[in-house]
Order: sequence, then structure tokens, then C-alpha cells
Amino acid sequence: MAPSHDAGRIQPRLHLKFPFDSSFPRIWHRNGPGSTHLWNGLNMLFPQGERFFVRSVNYYLPQLGDAPELRAQVKAFFAQEGKHAREHQDYIELLASQGYEVQGFLRRYESFLWTFIHGALSPSLRLSITAALEHYTALMGEHTLRLGVFADGHPAMRSLIEWHAAEEIEHKAVAFDVLKKVAPGYGLRVFGMVLGVVSLFALWFAATVTLLRQEQGLGWMGLLRELWRAHKKDPVLFRVLGGGLTQYLRPSFHPLDNDNLALARAHLAKLEAPVEPMPEREAA
Repeated sequence: MAPSHDAGRIQPRLHLKFPFDSSFPRIWHRNGPGSTHLWNGLNMLFPQGERFFVRSVNYYLPQLGDAPELRAQVKAFFAQEGKHAREHQDYIELLASQGYEVQGFLRRYESFLWTFIHGALSPSLRLSITAALEHYTALMGEHTLRLGVFADGHPAMRSLIEWHAAEEIEHKAVAFDVLKKVAPGYGLRVFGMVLGVVSLFALWFAATVTLLRQEQGLGWMGLLRELWRAHKKDPVLFRVLGGGLTQYLRPSFHPLDNDNLALARAHLAKLEAPVEPMPEREAA
């Protein structure tokens, strides 16, 4: 049986918080600086990236008047992405408080994103990039949840990333469905994929290197060694890149062909479940 393209209800979970305090370690992954900063680098891209996604979809909101269900999903998508941006911004501020110099990279990143990508490209191409990267974030989310990528990480970071991963799976089809309605051409879809993927992985690499270069005693050889260790521990870039391209380039592709919503919602249900009190011990 073919999977249904009914994504169901997208639920913004604005009550969830993932506090990081001064006790959070600089190197929080057991695999060392490489794995820690691989994921810290991705964290640095999220706040502005999420805002770009929201603006790209919001541009077409007036054209969805005849699609009330899609409009409702878009509004829920906005709420989820806004919450993601705020939580990851808090984490970037923690990195700065730990002594990492991140503002130089962030200025260059924001200039590239808002001057070149948002400022110079057409609205339809920006939406195409968003749809492609939403596909990739959902694949990375599935990879994270199925394989326990953060089992060796700090519990606070694991909670943050796995919550984000699950919600990316939950709303993975929204931007694609808007693109399909307002600009359904296959060539546009593929071009957006190419631009989006090249930009994402180049920026991710640059952010990771920016942080690794600030670890004392590494040097360039140590930096390359740590990146290789991170890749061997979790070759996420290669696993996701190849599989994502194969899926997305299929002309009949739809994000919900990959049936992983149950995985995401089972994980989110655990996050939202109340914590049961410890049973009282009987008196001796």
C-alpha cells in the first residue's frame, strides 16, 4: 500500500524548554572536540536558517486562500520554526559565554544568507531551497532518532536536538506542498536542491572549523584528525547526502513517501509525557 500524504496535525510545542546553564561542558560529546563542534556548528546555522525558511514560505501565504488545510499547516510550521530559532539562539549565547568567538562567523553567514540568497534570488527559488533543506533536515532527524546519534552526548543537548529532529520530521512536507502549489516545475525543484545543499554543507563545515580552531593545542593537523574521528563515529553527511539526493530527484517524489512520522510522534509523546513520581518506600 502506498503511504498516505495526509500529514495530520502539526503541533507547536511552545511549553518545552531546554535550559543550558554555566555547568554545561565545553566538550559535551564523549567522542571529543570533533563530534562536539560538528553539532555545535550546525546549531550555529539554525536561528537564521529557520527565519529564512519562514520568510520564504510566508511570501506565498496570500496565495493559499483556497487551501485552508495547507494554510493551517503553514501557520503551525511557522510556530515550530520560531521556537527552534529561539532555543538554538540561546545555545549560541551559551557558546559565546564559554569563550568561543562566534560573532565574526555569524556576521559573514548572515550577510551571505540575507544579501545573496534572500536578497538576490527569486521568491520561487528561495521557496525551492527551503523545500529541499526541509527534506534534508527531516532525513537528518530520522537518522538522529533511529540510530541514537546523541547517545554519547550530554543529556541536555540530546533532548534539544532530538526534539528539533522530531518536529522537522513532523512538518517536513509543508514547504514542499506550498512549492508544489505555487511553482511546481521539476527544474526549479532540482535547482533549489543544488543551491541549498551546497550552501548548507559549506556553511556547516565553515562553522565547525571556526569552533575547532579555537580549541587550544589542536592546530590544523589536530583539527583534521578530529573531523575524521567525528566522521568515523557518525558519517551523517555522506549517509544523508546520497540518500536525500536519490529520493528528491525522483520526479514523483513527495516528502511523505518516507514514512517516518510515527517515529517522530512517538518520540515527541515521550517528551510531553508527565514525569511519574518515584514510589514512596514503605516504612520498615
